[in-house]
Amino acid sequence: MKKILAFSIALVIIMVILVPVAVVGLDLSGAKSERGASKKVKNEDVPIHVYLHEQDRIVTMSLEEYVKGVVAAEMPAEFDQEALKAQALAARTYAVKNMLVFGGSGLADKPGADVSTDHRVSQAWSDEVSLKTKWGPFKYEQYWKKISQAVEATSGEVITYNGEPINALFHSTSGEKTASSKEVWGFDYPYLQSVACKWDQGSPRYTETKQLALSDIEQRLGADAGVVAAAKSGDTSLVKILELTGSGRVDKVRIGSKTLTGIEMREKLELRSTNFTAELKGDKLIFKTIGYGHGVGLCQYGANGMAKEGRDYRQIITYYYTGVAIKNIFNS
Repeated sequence: MKKILAFSIALVIIMVILVPVAVVGLDLSGAKSERGASKKVKNEDVPIHVYLHEQDRIVTMSLEEYVKGVVAAEMPAEFDQEALKAQALAARTYAVKNMLVFGGSGLADKPGADVSTDHRVSQAWSDEVSLKTKWGPFKYEQYWKKISQAVEATSGEVITYNGEPINALFHSTSGEKTASSKEVWGFDYPYLQSVACKWDQGSPRYTETKQLALSDIEQRLGADAGVVAAAKSGDTSLVKILELTGSGRVDKVRIGSKTLTGIEMREKLELRSTNFTAELKGDKLIFKTIGYGHGVGLCQYGANGMAKEGRDYRQIITYYYTGVAIKNIFNS
């Protein structure tokens, strides 16, 4: 009985002390735990805590399974495998940067959650049920296998700058050039610079023409813009672009008697991007936009175009993110 008791105590000690070390001993060179100690990643099933915003609950899944759901939600499954791999790195990097176990801040308003499935807060994520609805039961198996292969082929890989995970921003279609983080949000990251992009011209969102009635515009911008009155007075320069950003997007624009930033104009009028022109025709303004999204970081359609020309995911990543390196958190 004493031997059994001694064995049991030893087993408890092993389970309490050694097993958590194997599971939680996660290291990304430079990443810190909540207490400031560095951690080493040994287990490829490291858990991530995901807030399902539509169900208002937190669930736990493996990091790699989470990445598969993000890639499926954020990038067309028809894309080339190398583009899907690039998206997997961006998705995984975002997750690692925010995970509590790696020293990330998680979700401030949802204690215990690392990320949210709400694309307005984190990055989009889809489960099996929604993907079967999106793709249909026949294509589900094909697409899920393709995405799983892309994620598994890059298992554990993240994008780093000076050894730290980057803010791996991405967007649909850049149009001619990507934007720098500084011109969009005012903060400058050395790896989020503007680069030329010629590979996304096949995107269905590359250009758009949108007509808006002046009355609608005035309602969106406010009566103090004087849009309708200016048009009635015969003002042919109802809209005037005052300044452009370094990547050629609208920085400041005057419409009627109001001056707005390009970002404000895009948000209020629901334009696809800040790369736009406007022309008055009768009682309408005709907006022509190039690109879709904020334009910073990885251009998804550009990544697919590069992949079709034979570039691999590493070349895609190091092109759109300036001066970065790719590191495997499971082999650190």
